[in-house]
Amino acid sequence: MGFFNFGFQVVVVVLISYCSFVSFVVYGNKIRSNVIPSTLDGPFEPRTVPFDVSLRGNAVDLPDADPRVRRRVKGFQPEQISLSLSATYDSVWISWITGEFQMSNHNKNITPLDPKSVASVVRYGTLRNPLNHEAKGYSLVYSQLYPFEGLQNYTSGIIHHVRLTGLKPDKLYYYRCGDPSIGALSDVYSFKTMPVSSPRSYPKRIAVMGDLGLTYNTSTTISHVISNKPQLALLVGDVTYANLYLTNGTGCDCYSCSFPNSPIHETYQPRWDYWGRFMQPLVSKVPLMVVEGNHEIEKQVGNQTFVAYSSRFAFPAKESGSSSTFYYSFNAGGIHFVMLGAYIAYHKSSDQYRWLERDLANVDRFITPWLVAVWHPPWYSSYNAHYREAECMMAAMEELLYSYSVDIVFNGHVHAYERSNRVYNYTLDPCGPVHIVVGDGGNREKMAVGHADEPGNCPDPATTPDQHMGGFCALNFTTGPAAGQFCWDRQPDYSAFRESSFGHGILEVKNQTWALWTWHRNQDSRSTVGDQIYIVRQPDKCPVRYKQTERWFASI
Repeated sequence: MGFFNFGFQVVVVVLISYCSFVSFVVYGNKIRSNVIPSTLDGPFEPRTVPFDVSLRGNAVDLPDADPRVRRRVKGFQPEQISLSLSATYDSVWISWITGEFQMSNHNKNITPLDPKSVASVVRYGTLRNPLNHEAKGYSLVYSQLYPFEGLQNYTSGIIHHVRLTGLKPDKLYYYRCGDPSIGALSDVYSFKTMPVSSPRSYPKRIAVMGDLGLTYNTSTTISHVISNKPQLALLVGDVTYANLYLTNGTGCDCYSCSFPNSPIHETYQPRWDYWGRFMQPLVSKVPLMVVEGNHEIEKQVGNQTFVAYSSRFAFPAKESGSSSTFYYSFNAGGIHFVMLGAYIAYHKSSDQYRWLERDLANVDRFITPWLVAVWHPPWYSSYNAHYREAECMMAAMEELLYSYSVDIVFNGHVHAYERSNRVYNYTLDPCGPVHIVVGDGGNREKMAVGHADEPGNCPDPATTPDQHMGGFCALNFTTGPAAGQFCWDRQPDYSAFRESSFGHGILEVKNQTWALWTWHRNQDSRSTVGDQIYIVRQPDKCPVRYKQTERWFASI
């Protein structure tokens, strides 16, 4: 293949499953509307879709009076019910909240609800009736505290987490959660377990979202996700944007502008409860796997951070050998997902890095051929918003991920969509992963529009280090087309496609070498495609580090 393919016709016929073929025609870099390109045709000439100015001004938060965010249960009936996966197919977590949150000025005492006063029970089975299995879990209450006059402290309702084990793969289960001893049980919900980990079995659809928030655009995103019927959902950080609200519930678009002398950056915790209620129709049936973003930091008294994030979600940290909710891994059929923390130490001597080395070394690519990595701020983004902000994380971890042949990377943080060519160390590399930025879920901070390669948009390098992790690693490029510059003077070669629009993505892994990635814009129907490509693994050309296990499917 040439550096870019254009000016000639290529006809490709490839095996994408064990009994069917797909063919497509590429005329240079122009693909017929009814034909889906693949990474085998790349690297692609960079393409930018012009920004639709009519999309401005739509990032308006749902008000607290919206019926979708109001509390609809009474007493200790469960609400905000959600699912998350454990490390393997035979286990899932079910989470919910009972009781009402409390808010009060700092000089007034709040008596937290007693977690032991309400049991954490899930009844479940493969039949709706009877639900002949029962599991018990644990519960907790957390607080967001501000020791300053005029700021409102928050204490949550009782948060329950129950882990179901011994489940069968690819099986529909029904469940109710709550405390049967006080008659406080939920309605009956259902979920489907992940398929067994093997090169021949995959979830049918995986939804990928980032930077959701709780706006009317969020509502469109989630509506489209639900209509696409995913079996699993990934949220790549920035969940509720509760920290854009003062503790009195008033929104604040520019906190530092309005409150330059504020003793601490407030965060209005009830928006977490609003978000949990809004999301329940999806996440009570579809497991949601979350990684932290910068809007989850939510600093409070005692320099505590990420308390709401770590309390409200269940993570397969312990099951995957992690000691932190900020990084963990899990399998979904023949895919191994690695969820990484960009706001916790990631240098080579850190706990996270050592965990990642162990986790990757234990991945059996004969069993889970696909390796997908997820974290919040992107390494490869050509927008001027957050440009090269995560360079220190990239310097620490990119070589390790590349050496284990990570196939796809999902990020958020930049409020736009961008898909890369295969890339490593800013150089086009057929063995590098495809980096996909989906920070366009619908949050109130609006979309990123400007590109760093446009005249006057290149940021001052001194402004680029991540404000939360510190460090300065982004320097002028020393080689390649941008040598001697901090920004490219055109859309970078690594950037294959970019568009400023709210939306979400769907990943459909077809077999051990082919996966279909589709990005949907909010302004279109969910069946209209904004970007689509087959991501193709080439283990024959890009050797992976295999565990020394029997190649039981070598005849495939």
